[in-house]
Amino acid sequence: MVMIMKIRKTFCFNTLLLSCLLSIHAGESAATPITIDEQGSFTVGGSYKQHTGTWSQENFISENGQRAYGDFAYVEYQKPVNAKKHPLVFQHGGAQSKRTWESGPDGREGFNTMFVRAGYSVYLVDQPRSGESNLSTKAVTPDTPWAANPMYGDKTLYVLSRIGHFDDSGKPVPNAQFPEGEKYYQAFQQSWTIGSGPLDNDLNAEVLSELVKQQKDGAILVTHSMGGTIGWRTAIRTDKVKAIIAYEPGGTPFIFPENDMPKITEAKFKALSATAMGVPMDDFMKLTKIPVVLYYGDYIKVGSDNVGEDKWGTEYEMAKQFVETINRHGGDATLIHLPDIGIKGNSHFLMQEKNNREIFELTLDWLQKKGLDK
Repeated sequence: MVMIMKIRKTFCFNTLLLSCLLSIHAGESAATPITIDEQGSFTVGGSYKQHTGTWSQENFISENGQRAYGDFAYVEYQKPVNAKKHPLVFQHGGAQSKRTWESGPDGREGFNTMFVRAGYSVYLVDQPRSGESNLSTKAVTPDTPWAANPMYGDKTLYVLSRIGHFDDSGKPVPNAQFPEGEKYYQAFQQSWTIGSGPLDNDLNAEVLSELVKQQKDGAILVTHSMGGTIGWRTAIRTDKVKAIIAYEPGGTPFIFPENDMPKITEAKFKALSATAMGVPMDDFMKLTKIPVVLYYGDYIKVGSDNVGEDKWGTEYEMAKQFVETINRHGGDATLIHLPDIGIKGNSHFLMQEKNNREIFELTLDWLQKKGLDK
């Protein structure tokens, strides 16, 4: 009897241990150490402008004979031990940087290390003229987004990102999944960056495609917001893009065949409406050769009095047409509106919010279904 009880206790302990290990493997815990095989940083692309004249030590601060460097991307990467075949390359959105994919405003784990824990090599990109790539060969122009008035955008960007609204006293009221409190509001507002030169998404796509081409087996692109158009354009430039995961793409043009353009749904503030860009059919067909998934959060409604909800309502309507057009031409595109599958309360920055692990696991499931988890 004593022996049987010991065996039962041992079995129960081993079962509990196995259950804990399975839970950790499934991503339910972020407490386990990450084992890294390689990590580092580097730049991709870039150019320079040569100034005329001859440099001399007597006038060493003069521009004569010197070069102005810029227009490159800064890349930070981590490769786990026994990494999966295809790395993930993360492209941020407008006025943002690679911080989009790092810890959220309340310090919760970000997608960068979540995906490393899942076995993927992760490359975080600061696109040209942004973040740690903030050198430009061209001067800022009046039409450079956000650059003209960088210090007075907190309420504008909060509402446009659908983080929440403001009460009658001007206090921010977050939506369901965004952390509440002045501390987190300030952390969110301190994530914005101002471009050091004109926004040029063809330049951004050229540099991103150069990074993808450096990956032996190609790469999976993960984009956000205005980075969506960079992802589409990159896949047109190289066949080494193996899939695209797009979180709330918009704010810059979706890609369509030039002879098959979509209907434009206008926002109340017309300038906020979703846009489309036509490309030759041969280029568009490259998007039909890879799996593509688009995720959109909550609080999206065309005609809403909230400018952010209205704006992203038009983007969602454009996304529907984009996905339909890809699939009509034989592609594999999926559009997921999170509230439709029971995931509610997310803003434009769904990768940083209280349920970001649920969104992460949803993406892992998609990668597995597409055979991209090997």
